[in-house]
Amino acid sequence: MSLFKWLAQKRNLLPDKKIKQDDLKLSQNLWIKCNHCDLLMYNKVLRANLNVCPKCNYHFPASSQDRILYIFDTNSWKSIDSNLSSTDPLGFADRKLYRQRLLEMKLKTGLLDAVETGIAAINGIQVACGIMDFRFMGGSMGSVVGEKLTRLIEKATIHKLPLIILCASGGARMQEGMLSLMQMAKVSSALHKHSEASLPYFTILTSPTTGGVTASFAMLGDIIIAEPGALIAFAGRRVIEQTIKEDLPDNFQTSEYLFKHGFIDLIISRTQLRAQLYKLLSLYFNSFH
Repeated sequence: MSLFKWLAQKRNLLPDKKIKQDDLKLSQNLWIKCNHCDLLMYNKVLRANLNVCPKCNYHFPASSQDRILYIFDTNSWKSIDSNLSSTDPLGFADRKLYRQRLLEMKLKTGLLDAVETGIAAINGIQVACGIMDFRFMGGSMGSVVGEKLTRLIEKATIHKLPLIILCASGGARMQEGMLSLMQMAKVSSALHKHSEASLPYFTILTSPTTGGVTASFAMLGDIIIAEPGALIAFAGRRVIEQTIKEDLPDNFQTSEYLFKHGFIDLIISRTQLRAQLYKLLSLYFNSFH
């Protein structure tokens, strides 16, 4: 630190750097600015509205733990296979060792991998549910994600439960190579058996849902639901434009564009999702029970 800055801080002419950072952190905890409409709102207001902007309906990212609170009956969530954790089968390394990335993600998120699976209830109706969490390596689908979802689907089939999967993913996990791509077929095969048992399967696409997840179980739902404004895609926009040699519409790969062209069935705000899922489940039970 220069002599001038030291003297200025001593005489309160310049703010102390540490104090400035602490103040900024405090303000970030208290106030949130909407990424879409620039509304500045109290953090508790946003949380009370399920992390949805009350002015423009912009959907902020939500963790798997948040979604459990938003959708299911209080204390009804029972995790299954919560001890499964990724290893490093290929000894993969890029800028970091894959095993080091895994450890960092576990410490940062408190999760063992990018999906939580469990049995829960919506207004008393039991469902099997998988919830992907984008915070863990971009929600990428590795061996553990595929295995947990497969076991969940098999459990739902055995116990004749409706199935819900909330998708949030950048696609297959490159650090596991072919082992990751194999999960697409494995999960899809389990879903086929679930469908043969005449059991309903709902997918909920959140932003983003891309790559191998979109190319497999995300688009196999009996009813495909998406949050407003969600990015839903297989390949990236630039790749498609370079392939077809055409410019794409501005809203390409959004929930609204896909709904208009028949790729998804419903667009439902997070604030209405629990009520709408209950209506769909009630329709199923009234029809078959």
